[in-house]
Amino acid sequence: MSSVVVGYVPKPEGEAALARAIEEARLREADLIVVNSHRARTGEGEPDLGEARATLDSSGIAYEVRQLTRGFEAAEDLVSVAEANDAVLIVIGLRRRTPVGKLILGSNAQRVLLDAHCPVLAVKA
Repeated sequence: MSSVVVGYVPKPEGEAALARAIEEARLREADLIVVNSHRARTGEGEPDLGEARATLDSSGIAYEVRQLTRGFEAAEDLVSVAEANDAVLIVIGLRRRTPVGKLILGSNAQRVLLDAHCPVLAVKA
């Protein structure tokens, strides 16, 4: 079965990406893989994804949540999960950036767009 992969953070851009990924998974009759990736910091636990899980449970689609706490950038994790699962689409959320911020290379969204093997859908909050 095909899959849609979504990068999720518990912020407005993550919520927008999750909502759109659920729609895309329904349209494509695909499973949904939710990836929450962050770097481990001393004293920090994993983000609470309770609200996201409740949204996913009520959606009625098949899903899997992967919380990755490693040394990789979020973009690397997202692209590797998508490749490993032969995803048909990656969904990411974008936050508003200043004109100067847009010039800075290395943003996760840009890396996903450039490195992904499949189409990427970027949504705003």
